[in-house]
Amino acid sequence: MTGVLDALSTHGVVPVVVIDRALDADYLAEALVGGGLPVAEVTLRTPAGLDAIRTLALRGDTLVGAGTVLTAAQVDQAVDAGAAFVVSPGLSRPVVERCLELGVPVVPGTVTPTEVMAALDLGVSCVKFFPAQTSGGVAAVEALAAPFPGLRIIPTGGIGPDNAAAYLALGPVAAVGGSWMVSRTLVQAREVTTIARLCREAVELVGTARGLVGGAGAHVDR
Repeated sequence: MTGVLDALSTHGVVPVVVIDRALDADYLAEALVGGGLPVAEVTLRTPAGLDAIRTLALRGDTLVGAGTVLTAAQVDQAVDAGAAFVVSPGLSRPVVERCLELGVPVVPGTVTPTEVMAALDLGVSCVKFFPAQTSGGVAAVEALAAPFPGLRIIPTGGIGPDNAAAYLALGPVAAVGGSWMVSRTLVQAREVTTIARLCREAVELVGTARGLVGGAGAHVDR
């Protein structure tokens, strides 16, 4: 499980995708790979989510996870579709426990120290801080992480190219989640060139924020 989380940390940015047509998944993958950011959190907010995950997983060139997972049953569906990791908007014991039973990395949403402690008690090593911007932003992430050495955090919600670097500069932040490079409109329009360009810019942003000449593909010690 740590291998997947390490991969997310190496990429530094996790594109969060809302997809309306499963047939768009191949175009999305082409853009992500072409932009040097072959990872996606496909949310289960639409009926096409599971089929899109299945398409991306079968390609084998993109690390795909399921987002907006709310129930243990959805964990089973996502894993059956090929999801390599699971992300939930909040901390659900049934969701976390089912993921651990299946050996699938899970990143539950947390905002408070109490939620982080509950996640740690369940055996989670990486949490999502959501919604990041409206919950205090960079300062809140830094304060939340202080009592929990070794905790990895993926802030998501309201993060874009203008503020992502500030989050990535924090040691406990493994990656940030965002949809600015894979907006619903761009995915629907199959704007492969534009998505790939935005992904390349995101990769460069990660490298700059971390002070790495090699960008997001370089090794990161955390």
